[in-house]
Amino acid sequence: MKFAGVVCFLASVVAASIAHAADPSYVGSWKFTSALVAPWADPQHKPDSAEQARLMGKMVLVKAKEILGPRPFACAKPQYKLTDYGADMIFQGAFDEMQHSSKKADPKALAASLGFTGDKIKTLETGCEIDFHFVDDATIEAGLNDYVYTLKKQ
Repeated sequence: MKFAGVVCFLASVVAASIAHAADPSYVGSWKFTSALVAPWADPQHKPDSAEQARLMGKMVLVKAKEILGPRPFACAKPQYKLTDYGADMIFQGAFDEMQHSSKKADPKALAASLGFTGDKIKTLETGCEIDFHFVDDATIEAGLNDYVYTLKKQ
């Protein structure tokens, strides 16, 4: 009987360890720290800065089954999917579209100008309006209305 109790206890410890290890790295609090006009924005029209001002300093809480935060970053029922994209596919393929318009627009150079390195960029697809692109484990970027927003993990 003692042996069964010990086995049961060890099994629960192992299960808890596995569950903790499986926690996605994107879960947690993320703070808007900066924004800049997106490379794809029309240089003839300055984007409205009201949204940028509204978001700066605010938090986005990414949870296992919801995203809390200011609109449009909040999401009641996200369908998470982690994907490795090439530079041409981040920001819903904006850099690829730019390259189709002008061969001088190099997706890798555009991504590098925003801090991305390497050939693959980890992206969290949310199934909602916004996807998050990882610059590193503590920094994500998201595109919205001709701005690129940087969020830092808290």
